[in-house]
Amino acid sequence: MVATSDAEAYVARRFPHKNTKQVGNGLRAGSAPGFLRGLPLVFQRGRAKGLSATYHFTFTGEEKLRGTVVIRDQQLRVADGHTGRCDLHIIVDSRTWVRFLAKEANLLWAVLRGKIRVKGSARLMLTFQKCFPA
Repeated sequence: MVATSDAEAYVARRFPHKNTKQVGNGLRAGSAPGFLRGLPLVFQRGRAKGLSATYHFTFTGEEKLRGTVVIRDQQLRVADGHTGRCDLHIIVDSRTWVRFLAKEANLLWAVLRGKIRVKGSARLMLTFQKCFPA
């Protein structure tokens, strides 16, 4: 199972005598649209407890795309385009984002080079990441 996932916590609680094996989530976003489509598949409701935020993603570069991700009441909603007011707006080069997801690019370095711009609380980026274990 994926480390730090809801499933890992459940199995440890429900089957304490069982041995578990940690694996990756198996999903690799090869594109910006693939990233947005894959979010519901890896979303961890338990890790989103207490989070109420709206994220706007603006992908630039080769794949121009806008998307909204809303996490509220331990539920996830992904929509095309920017809807509503956001708590965090992430403007990112699509190729850089895909490389970051594949752990081929460093997030801090991308921010320093201007490939990723964040408008809003950077803390929300960390809470977003916790809801989607690798």
